[in-house]
Amino acid sequence: MAGTMPSGGRRGGMISGINVTPLVDVVLVLLIILMVSSTYIVAQTLKVQLPKSKSSDGQAEKPTTIVVKKDGALMLDEKAATETEVVQKLKSVMAADPESNIVVSADKETQHGAVVHIMDICKEAGVTKFAINVQTD
Repeated sequence: MAGTMPSGGRRGGMISGINVTPLVDVVLVLLIILMVSSTYIVAQTLKVQLPKSKSSDGQAEKPTTIVVKKDGALMLDEKAATETEVVQKLKSVMAADPESNIVVSADKETQHGAVVHIMDICKEAGVTKFAINVQTD
């Protein structure tokens, strides 16, 4: 029943209690939905090791640079390159020195997905230290 009846079992009496079972059911379902969706959101992120600094890190010594143009074309160390050439170069750089720095530059009109794709390529090649190049004011 939705409430309790007064003593004596008469019909038509006032309900003096509230049934909280439906409230608990709804809260538990919302909790389960939150737990499932939060694990999905965390699983879709890119993990990047960021340098710890109180000020600018300065310039890296001879970094490998990847530029993504507005139309999606790639440039590797100021030379036009295809995606396979970029992957090969990154693998050879990381084989020579695992602590190498990679700097990714992109035109402000470049699609966000293209930059994320390049970052994914870097991660697959074993790059652990890379930076996004920005223009200061």
